Amino acid sequence: MHFEAKPPATEAEAAETVVRVVTKIAELPADAWNTLAGDSPFVQHAFLHALEATDCVGAPIGWEPVHLALFRGGQLEAAMPLYIKHHSWGEFVFDWAWADAYRRHGLNYYPKLVCCAPFSPVPGPRLLAKNDADRAALIQAALKLTRDLNCSSFHILFPSEPDHATLNAAPLLHRNGFQFHWNNAGYASFDDFLAAMMHDKRKKIRQERKKLDKLGVSFRWVEGRDSTNADWDHFYRCYADTYARHRSDPHLNRAFFAALRETMPDKLLLIVADKDGEPIACSFCIKDSQRLYGRHWGTLEYVPGLHFETCYQQGIEYAIVNGLQVFEGGAQGEHKLARGLVPTATHSWHWLENPEFREAVDRFLERETDAIVHYMDEMEGPFRREPPR
Repeated sequence: MHFEAKPPATEAEAAETVVRVVTKIAELPADAWNTLAGDSPFVQHAFLHALEATDCVGAPIGWEPVHLALFRGGQLEAAMPLYIKHHSWGEFVFDWAWADAYRRHGLNYYPKLVCCAPFSPVPGPRLLAKNDADRAALIQAALKLTRDLNCSSFHILFPSEPDHATLNAAPLLHRNGFQFHWNNAGYASFDDFLAAMMHDKRKKIRQERKKLDKLGVSFRWVEGRDSTNADWDHFYRCYADTYARHRSDPHLNRAFFAALRETMPDKLLLIVADKDGEPIACSFCIKDSQRLYGRHWGTLEYVPGLHFETCYQQGIEYAIVNGLQVFEGGAQGEHKLARGLVPTATHSWHWLENPEFREAVDRFLERETDAIVHYMDEMEGPFRREPPR
């Protein structure tokens, strides 16, 4: 399937510019894709390829890749990670109510088109391009594909700042959200960070750490390049156990993590909790040059305070020691506020083909945005003086 891009500057360029749908990212050149993706690990070629190669995404599970690739003169100049979705799992921008409204009116909400990093509620580039003209061309191609495939809608989830201007200029509906992120205000140490917090928050974290120490719990930071099969087997056992406790199956299989360890080890971190020398819990993080992303965790034994320390405090301390600017703790969770993570705006953009539903969702988003802004303003921060966001 081919799409003509938005009109380039000259007729000669028009003859050389085409947007193609690519169902296997392995068919696209990794170096050219990564140049467009930049530092964000969740849209790196290796990450998306690992999902496809290990069957964590694919048509049988409702995540069908239909990536857009803009070629000019035979060279990859822009791209969009894109999926046909037959459900809304693994997205973290919740549109279940929209789907239910379609159903009640005798309409199909699925399939839909979603531009995102699967299973990763992480802000990052989504319109992988060097200029706004190519970003706009990707949006137009995605809207055309939405109609050609008879999808109800098109969604771009968690795009980062460079994409916002192009998205605001497009005929899409903007949705606000928020997550809790920790920001490094130049802390020299974890104690320096604690000193900036309110007394009750600081005291609670210190007490929890002392209790864990008395119980014989210690922590190891295992870099991906130094990790062993045993480390990953332990992590996966913990990860799968978390899903089992909620009577569900993991989205990601063991082979996926093995693929990441092989292809992008310098982006990976395991935070392992040991009790009396034996591993009992683990959290999995991904990192880039500026940020640490807390992704998954699990424990084989309940220990008070273990979750907060493994998932948040250790990640923050690692970020301080390694000079990272942000620690992202994942989606949702007001409890993160007491751990030093503060509300941070996130964004998504949406197009619904049905004009009546598009108008109704637009009105809903206006009310939702007002409520979110008010909620964020009313949150009491954990710091004696709020650090910069």
